[in-house]
Amino acid sequence: MWCGDVTYIWAGNRWVYLAAVMDLYARRIVGWALSNRPDSQLTTRALRVAFESRGCPLQLMFHSDQGSHYTGIEFRQMLWRYRIKQSMSRRANCWDDAPMERFFRSLKTEWMPAHAYTNQGQAETDVLRYLTDYYKHQRPHSYNGYKTPVEAKSLAG
Repeated sequence: MWCGDVTYIWAGNRWVYLAAVMDLYARRIVGWALSNRPDSQLTTRALRVAFESRGCPLQLMFHSDQGSHYTGIEFRQMLWRYRIKQSMSRRANCWDDAPMERFFRSLKTEWMPAHAYTNQGQAETDVLRYLTDYYKHQRPHSYNGYKTPVEAKSLAG
């Protein structure tokens, strides 16, 4: 099962939006995309990266909130094309999306500068470093028995 959400990051004089897709088995981020707009194109790009990088898995379920970027026709067509079953949180129930909310909290409190990024390029470079190096290879997770997502995945075989 995968889970997805979108968050915002202040970069200079504008918001940059990050869509992330998490494999809930090992709390590993398997897809992401950054954009100046929080729309279905953003979430579709993140899902495409996840799906293709994980070898086009079968019988997959994708869970998200009911945001317009997940209910839009473009995103729903992508799910249909990939044969992914869609699951959504109940209205105003953030607990259903807790793993993604926890991931974004970790990014913002443990990694991002307290006074924001000076520009979009700096934000994109730093967030990419967090996703591909620190979070994946160095940050232990209580859910994984205090192993990193890569260690947890390798123990599964």
